[in-house]
Amino acid sequence: MRLSFLSALPLILFLLSGCVSKSTYQQQVDKADSLSATIHNLENELQQLLEKQTELATRNDDLNQSLAEALARNSALQQDLSRARADIDRVERVLSARSEEAGEAMAEMRRTIDRLEDRNRDLTQQVEQERIAREARIAQMKNTYDELVDKMESEIERGEITISELQGRLTVNMVERILFASGEAAVKPAGLEVLSRVGDILKEVADKEIRVEGHTDNVPISTRLQQTFPSNWELSTARATNVVHFLQDKIGIPAERLAACGFGEHRPIAGNDTPEGRAQNRRIQIVLVPLEGKVHQPLE
Repeated sequence: MRLSFLSALPLILFLLSGCVSKSTYQQQVDKADSLSATIHNLENELQQLLEKQTELATRNDDLNQSLAEALARNSALQQDLSRARADIDRVERVLSARSEEAGEAMAEMRRTIDRLEDRNRDLTQQVEQERIAREARIAQMKNTYDELVDKMESEIERGEITISELQGRLTVNMVERILFASGEAAVKPAGLEVLSRVGDILKEVADKEIRVEGHTDNVPISTRLQQTFPSNWELSTARATNVVHFLQDKIGIPAERLAACGFGEHRPIAGNDTPEGRAQNRRIQIVLVPLEGKVHQPLE
């Protein structure tokens, strides 16, 4: 409709020109041109408005989509929040229960610490008592050692007896010739006198076991003596046993504190390839060791 009007406009103006003056005609032409320009501008504005409307509609669709997505995220967040609150409630209940358990555990730990402190005081006291007792035993052992050295001075000087003390063990080492004749197990009279002096001193050491050890060299028993002593084992054991009997029967040392051991040739203290070495290996050792049954038990 608008295009038909515009196409007919020159004809209308021509017809009018026949009826009006040139000035009036020009005014009408100018007015028509102005109107045509106005219409053209309005059409452009209309087109722009239509394009803007389309753009706004598109933006509105995008916004609706964003809104829908935001609502979906919000719903998910609300669900997460509900679960988180439920988890917090559970954690709070667990922590409350564990707080009670922790309180009881702490109380039990304090009771344990108190018991341990009491035990530690007891152990400290026991250690101190043991230290005092050990010092007393060492002092007694030293006194015994000094007394033996004093009483056996001449035998020590002749090399017949050696006395040693190490870590609470006192050892009296007596060579064979001072106690026995060669190949014999009976103690000689002179040996009995030596054993009497040693026994009188050892009798006073009440908390030690007196272990008598018999030792020989590696020379086999002679054919003449094999019926009595088939090997050096039997000879060394018989000699130790006879010394133990003397200490019990003549000196009065209780049997429960005495022990006899025969080692034969198997614990030499010198080489058996010389007469001097073999003489040292033929010996009786009297060893003072902790009395079994009174041995100190380790602290737990």
